[in-house]
Amino acid sequence: MLTKLPRRGRKGRARKSGEKRSVVDRPRKRKKVLNRIVENSFINRVSFEEYREKVRAVYDGPQGAVLSTCSFLSLHTLLGDRMLRKRKFDLRGCKQILDVGCGAGQISRHLVKYADPGAGVTCFDLSFGMVRRARRRINHQQFKARHAKGTTPGFVVADLTRLPFADESFDCITCGYVLEHLPDARLGLAELSRVLAPGGRMLLLTTEDNFGGAWTSRLWRCRTYNRHELAALCKELGLLWKKELWYTSMHKILRAGGICVEIQKE
Repeated sequence: MLTKLPRRGRKGRARKSGEKRSVVDRPRKRKKVLNRIVENSFINRVSFEEYREKVRAVYDGPQGAVLSTCSFLSLHTLLGDRMLRKRKFDLRGCKQILDVGCGAGQISRHLVKYADPGAGVTCFDLSFGMVRRARRRINHQQFKARHAKGTTPGFVVADLTRLPFADESFDCITCGYVLEHLPDARLGLAELSRVLAPGGRMLLLTTEDNFGGAWTSRLWRCRTYNRHELAALCKELGLLWKKELWYTSMHKILRAGGICVEIQKE
């Protein structure tokens, strides 16, 4: 089932009388003019249902088919592997891990490699095509022989705004470049907070409102987020930013790679 939301206009989603305005939906006064020109505004011009189906079609189609190649060429796959291998985000002790928007299994494969033996890993995506690709890559005989360690991930087609999991089902969540495909971050973060156990940790990566993020938005028809506004919204939902992470020191200097942060639920 789809959650019906009021149609969005140029200035954002229409709100019902008395509805609280999301922190990240407030106007970003300092957003540079060039970024506004480059950034794709499609997500603001259509209903949530229409945008949701567009996202599904994009990732089911040719763009989704080359996603793993794009991640490899951008070094996100290799640098993400190093982040978990070096324990910048430490998976040790995690018993039930949820990979949000698993795509072609880029992060899911890292979880299988670096999670404790026997840890439960659940991977989901809105796109059936991406779930199929992730399952095929992770179940590849050579990869399983080298890295499985008794961990067999489960795969689910699901919507981030309506997760089919019980409250506090997971003690660890990874959410890599998914949140930008929601018109309002609160829709997804509230669900992630619901299924994350108290004290549980989340690795959140999303597109930032800088020039690089604007080009990402144009390519993948997504939105961008302001780092400080997103942190404030997370805090409202009981999700506290524990530490900001960077792929490399050069990424930190150039403010590249988007928002990457470890979060802990109160």
